[in-house]
Amino acid sequence: MGEIGTLHYLIVAAILFAIGTIGVLTRRNVVIVLMSIELILNAVNLNLVAFSRMHGLEGQVFSIFVVADAAAEAAVGLGILIAFFRNKETINADEIDLLKW
Repeated sequence: MGEIGTLHYLIVAAILFAIGTIGVLTRRNVVIVLMSIELILNAVNLNLVAFSRMHGLEGQVFSIFVVADAAAEAAVGLGILIAFFRNKETINADEIDLLKW
Protein backbone atom coordinates (compact mmCIF):
# COMPACT_ATOMS: atom_id res chain seq x y z
CA MET A 1 0.00 0.00 0.00
CA GLY A 2 1.45 3.29 -1.10
CA GLU A 3 1.92 6.41 0.94
CA ILE A 4 -0.66 9.16 0.69
CA GLY A 5 1.07 12.15 -0.81
CA THR A 6 0.22 15.75 -1.54
CA LEU A 7 -1.17 14.84 -4.96
CA HIS A 8 -3.87 12.71 -3.34
CA TYR A 9 -4.97 15.61 -1.14
CA LEU A 10 -5.05 17.92 -4.15
CA ILE A 11 -7.20 15.48 -6.12
CA VAL A 12 -9.73 15.16 -3.28
CA ALA A 13 -9.76 18.96 -2.90
CA ALA A 14 -10.35 19.39 -6.63
CA ILE A 15 -13.26 16.94 -6.51
CA LEU A 16 -14.77 18.76 -3.51
CA PHE A 17 -14.32 22.11 -5.25
CA ALA A 18 -15.98 20.81 -8.44
CA ILE A 19 -18.96 19.37 -6.51
CA GLY A 20 -19.37 22.65 -4.63
CA THR A 21 -19.15 24.73 -7.80
CA ILE A 22 -21.71 22.57 -9.57
CA GLY A 23 -24.01 22.88 -6.55
CA VAL A 24 -23.75 26.67 -6.50
CA LEU A 25 -24.34 27.00 -10.23
CA THR A 26 -27.18 24.52 -10.69
CA ARG A 27 -29.31 24.60 -7.54
CA ARG A 28 -32.08 27.11 -6.77
CA ASN A 29 -32.51 26.17 -3.08
CA VAL A 30 -30.51 28.66 -1.02
CA VAL A 31 -29.74 26.14 1.75
CA ILE A 32 -28.10 23.83 -0.78
CA VAL A 33 -26.18 26.80 -2.22
CA LEU A 34 -24.85 27.57 1.29
CA MET A 35 -23.87 23.91 1.73
CA SER A 36 -22.06 24.00 -1.63
CA ILE A 37 -20.15 27.08 -0.53
CA GLU A 38 -19.08 25.15 2.58
CA LEU A 39 -17.76 22.37 0.32
CA ILE A 40 -15.74 24.93 -1.64
CA LEU A 41 -14.29 26.36 1.57
CA ASN A 42 -13.42 22.85 2.79
CA ALA A 43 -11.60 22.21 -0.49
CA VAL A 44 -9.58 25.37 0.14
CA ASN A 45 -8.82 24.18 3.68
CA LEU A 46 -7.64 20.82 2.39
CA ASN A 47 -5.30 22.54 -0.06
CA LEU A 48 -3.96 24.82 2.68
CA VAL A 49 -3.25 21.89 4.99
CA ALA A 50 -1.70 19.83 2.18
CA PHE A 51 0.68 22.63 1.21
CA SER A 52 1.48 23.42 4.83
CA ARG A 53 2.68 19.83 5.13
CA MET A 54 5.41 20.70 2.64
CA HIS A 55 6.25 24.27 3.67
CA GLY A 56 5.39 24.76 7.34
CA LEU A 57 2.44 25.54 9.57
CA GLU A 58 1.20 28.75 7.90
CA GLY A 59 -1.42 26.90 5.87
CA GLN A 60 -2.97 25.35 8.94
CA VAL A 61 -3.26 28.77 10.58
CA PHE A 62 -4.97 30.14 7.48
CA SER A 63 -7.33 27.16 7.47
CA ILE A 64 -8.45 28.10 11.00
CA PHE A 65 -9.32 31.58 9.70
CA VAL A 66 -11.26 29.99 6.82
CA VAL A 67 -13.22 27.80 9.27
CA ALA A 68 -14.06 30.89 11.36
CA ASP A 69 -15.14 32.71 8.20
CA ALA A 70 -17.29 29.75 7.14
CA ALA A 71 -18.99 29.64 10.54
CA ALA A 72 -19.76 33.37 10.38
CA GLU A 73 -21.04 33.00 6.81
CA ALA A 74 -23.33 30.14 7.83
CA ALA A 75 -24.71 32.03 10.84
CA VAL A 76 -25.42 35.21 8.86
CA GLY A 77 -26.74 33.32 5.84
CA LEU A 78 -29.11 31.17 7.87
CA GLY A 79 -30.33 34.24 9.77
CA ILE A 80 -31.11 35.99 6.49
CA LEU A 81 -32.83 32.86 5.20
CA ILE A 82 -35.02 32.56 8.29
CA ALA A 83 -36.05 36.21 7.99
CA PHE A 84 -36.73 35.77 4.28
CA PHE A 85 -38.73 32.59 4.85
CA ARG A 86 -40.90 34.35 7.43
CA ASN A 87 -41.77 37.06 4.88
CA LYS A 88 -42.09 35.10 1.61
CA GLU A 89 -42.45 31.47 2.78
CA THR A 90 -39.98 30.23 0.19
CA ILE A 91 -36.22 29.73 -0.07
CA ASN A 92 -36.02 29.56 -3.84
CA ALA A 93 -33.13 31.70 -5.11
CA ASP A 94 -35.15 32.86 -8.12
CA GLU A 95 -37.76 34.47 -5.89
CA ILE A 96 -35.27 36.46 -3.79
CA ASP A 97 -35.68 39.81 -5.48
CA LEU A 98 -36.31 42.13 -2.57
CA LEU A 99 -33.29 44.33 -3.37
CA LYS A 100 -34.01 44.61 -7.09
CA TRP A 101 -35.10 48.03 -8.25
